[in-house]
Amino acid sequence: MPLENNITITKISPEPWEFPSVDGFSTAQTSPERVTKALFLESVEAKLWRVAARALGSSNPPVLYPEYTDERGNYVYRTLDFWTSGFFPGSMYLLLERSIRYDRKVSLPKPVNEIRPHPLQLEHLCRWWTTNLHQNALKRDTHDVGFMIAPWAMKAWELKRDPAAFSTLVMAAHSLASRFNTVTQCLRSWDTCITNRYQFTDPSLDFLVIIDNMLNLDLLFWAAKETSNSALYDIALVHARTTQKHHIRKDNSTFHVVNLDTETGNVKARFTNQGYSDDSCWARGQAWGILGFMQTFHWTRDLSFMNVAKDLADYFTAHLPADGVPYWDFNAPVTESCPRDTSAAMIAACGMLLIYKELIGSQEAKHYLHQSIKLVNSVVDMFLDRETLQFEARCLVSQVPVYPEGCIHEQTGDGLDILQVVHDIGTTPKARETILGGATINNYEFAPRRWSNHGLVYADYYFLLFGNMILEMGLESSMV
Repeated sequence: MPLENNITITKISPEPWEFPSVDGFSTAQTSPERVTKALFLESVEAKLWRVAARALGSSNPPVLYPEYTDERGNYVYRTLDFWTSGFFPGSMYLLLERSIRYDRKVSLPKPVNEIRPHPLQLEHLCRWWTTNLHQNALKRDTHDVGFMIAPWAMKAWELKRDPAAFSTLVMAAHSLASRFNTVTQCLRSWDTCITNRYQFTDPSLDFLVIIDNMLNLDLLFWAAKETSNSALYDIALVHARTTQKHHIRKDNSTFHVVNLDTETGNVKARFTNQGYSDDSCWARGQAWGILGFMQTFHWTRDLSFMNVAKDLADYFTAHLPADGVPYWDFNAPVTESCPRDTSAAMIAACGMLLIYKELIGSQEAKHYLHQSIKLVNSVVDMFLDRETLQFEARCLVSQVPVYPEGCIHEQTGDGLDILQVVHDIGTTPKARETILGGATINNYEFAPRRWSNHGLVYADYYFLLFGNMILEMGLESSMV
């Protein structure tokens, strides 16, 4: 089944839908153009395919990876050693997981033309996009090795038992573990940090730890289990406890950055690098905490970690605006131009869904399920891209010369010769290449550069992950 990169443009009309009740909770009504079905729309898969398939036009696998969208809605790419490089191939692996594990779910919406990429095609794109990412496992100059590797390599191992992915995961875990310090009792996040307000350039004097680092512990716990390495487990556990001690305020909001003394391990300063102020609560940082502490609870069964996650989740939901989509910082002045952050919303929703999973059967579990769905519902209502896409297969018709000389044979393809993406341009401008908009990378006043109101690769990744988690828990019949 050959693939072609051309896109045919046709008119497809979107249809309205709305959330049904879930586990006894009636969710709020939303715009008729948004809602639960958005998690499993053919258009969502087609968006990723359209971007990923462009790499098939090269004889070399990608070395640049999508991060955020520019003012025209097109992806801006980063080099393979940038911290977000693992999210786009991670999203492709989530689609592969759907095609392998959940393709026969009767409650899922079916493609308009009953056409979707074959799992082998998806697998090929997954492998093609990750060929050059294995080398990141050897990086010891950043905590982000977990983000670079885990989103795709975990699924490559789980779904296909890919031995290269297994080795890469183990190497990445050891690279991350090399950043652990026995004095500070945690992993160093950044070696240096420079803004228009402060500069930390000497790692021997400052030990910078960010709340984001909680998401990398999952890699250490996994490698500890798979390789029977208790040292990796201990490092992850101790780091989580240190974060629990230093990053959480009494009101259950979170600090973004903590600077520890390299000689005593004491806190030298707490501040922000991406939030509104040192004393404010950066929304995505709060979300990293919810998901990270729940992942840690999964591996340790230490109830204190789940309790922290619940406290952080309760703060998150209590500080949402009326429309349900968080501003980039919970304490930033709200104006008409105040940016939102859909990536924070989707990360937090995944964390709340994990809380539900651990508490299934209780009234408390239903509360967190309701909050997670309500959060996604609000994001879909306000920031799901309006472009509607679908797959289309067309037979290839070609004329070729054949022996004897001078004869012409018209060859018509059989079945799905060309897989294309068709979409609705209607009367609206060209849509974003991401599934969601409304994200904010960094709006800190003193940041060297500020980004807001754009699509973002990890907002899409956690949107897809939320959908896969719904499928894993068998909740999809309540969601579509």
